[in-house]
Amino acid sequence: MFLEQFLNGLTLGSTYALIALGYTMVYGIIQLINFAHGEIYMFGAFAGLLLVTVAGVNLFVALIGAMLFCMLLGMLVERIAYRPLRGKSTRLSALISAIGVSIFLSTLMALLRGTNTTRYPDIIHRHTYTIGSIEISSLQIIILVVAALLMIGLELLIQRTRIGKAMRACSQDLEASALMGINVNRVISATFAIGSSLAAAGGVMVGIYYNAVWPYMGTMAGLKAFAAAVLGGIGSIPGAMIGGLTLGVMEIMGVAYLSSSYKDAIAFAILILVLIIRPQGIMGKKQVKKV
Repeated sequence: MFLEQFLNGLTLGSTYALIALGYTMVYGIIQLINFAHGEIYMFGAFAGLLLVTVAGVNLFVALIGAMLFCMLLGMLVERIAYRPLRGKSTRLSALISAIGVSIFLSTLMALLRGTNTTRYPDIIHRHTYTIGSIEISSLQIIILVVAALLMIGLELLIQRTRIGKAMRACSQDLEASALMGINVNRVISATFAIGSSLAAAGGVMVGIYYNAVWPYMGTMAGLKAFAAAVLGGIGSIPGAMIGGLTLGVMEIMGVAYLSSSYKDAIAFAILILVLIIRPQGIMGKKQVKKV
């Protein structure tokens, strides 16, 4: 029972981790919480649904298509809503813009699709495998493997590629990076694109796992992923992965051993405790501002 619930938690947590990576990447470079990120996750779920139902593609083609679509959407959002406000004297304007984009995207999808829940078609024949006393479905295996591959791929991109090095440089100092010849706007746009593609992958997998998508699914998922990013250490990519997995496991364990009514409260209880006890998160480091 415990191990099965643990696997369920890892499955849910892997989707939180994919969304949390987008939060932490954007914050690490421009110190902005992209509150529209949950809605990009929602658009990714609907993009996958459209590809499956209209084009009749399989899971992996739908996954890639949704990721590409949300890459463009993330770049568009950054270009229109965030770039004109970058460098302003106050960050409040950027925060309001982020909230406005979030409301706009969810309302747009509600107008296009309606507010009702849409069922995701069964595109994967689910097998259940028994390993000792543990039962795990083929869909859970696919979600865990895909999430792991995407996280490993992101880490390799950040550490081994030219754009990854540019991202790390910009996270240290935007102005110095620009003086060294790095195209800061291009790096930030690429950061939004990569983070949005990961959120889209999470949206498609959640839609298939729960057989349902709806226009406001990104609100709670986005808030929980933000809590996961803070738990792991906002700005830390490994921290976002650990935070997402930890939050998923704790949420499922709370439902299994306490009550399903605590499902949503657990994420925010963890967020409050982390902010009180260790504000920098599990993998975060204390930052000392020099005067």
